Amino acid sequence: MRKLLVATTNRGKADEYRELLAGLDFDLLRLDQAGITQEAEEEHATFEENARSKAVFYADLSGLLTLADDSGLEVDALGGEPGVRSSRYAGDNATDADRVNFLLNKLMDVPLSARQARFRCAIAIAEPHGRVWLTEGECAGGIALEPKGENGFGYDPIFYVPEHGKTIAELSPSVKNSISHRGRAAALARPILEKMLKA
Repeated sequence: MRKLLVATTNRGKADEYRELLAGLDFDLLRLDQAGITQEAEEEHATFEENARSKAVFYADLSGLLTLADDSGLEVDALGGEPGVRSSRYAGDNATDADRVNFLLNKLMDVPLSARQARFRCAIAIAEPHGRVWLTEGECAGGIALEPKGENGFGYDPIFYVPEHGKTIAELSPSVKNSISHRGRAAALARPILEKMLKA
């Protein structure tokens, strides 16, 4: 089975990719499982640039085919924040709960009708010292008044999906993966990986 390095130490994200890429003949490894402790810089202005630089960095470092993503939340009432700073929005050592509370406090005076937001994800697949492929996915919704649901991670408990009448954290993993920004970007990445297996 061919190895695919998933450039994250986040177990929740790695588990999502295992589900999203299920059926492909790849052995998915997190960075820590591959013994990698170095951190790639994520200082670019767009999700695409961050995903690409991360995938190239870890592919060249490990010698493995590497999948990296950069994703985040864009809130219209905050001028597109937190954007590429989504994971660092409440500080470098903030927990998911800290980030959720920080964002809700920023939106305290914003009515529900003006809380439009979207999750965006860019996926880059890089060969060691070789080619790079990019895909993107988006999920539109809004920011709820309070956290609800136990599934997912990050901002999922406050991201409300109107067509389901629930936050992403209230949805089953299979429903979430079918509508999420990461699920949509991964669906486009899947045929790229399938071609590599056949090459």
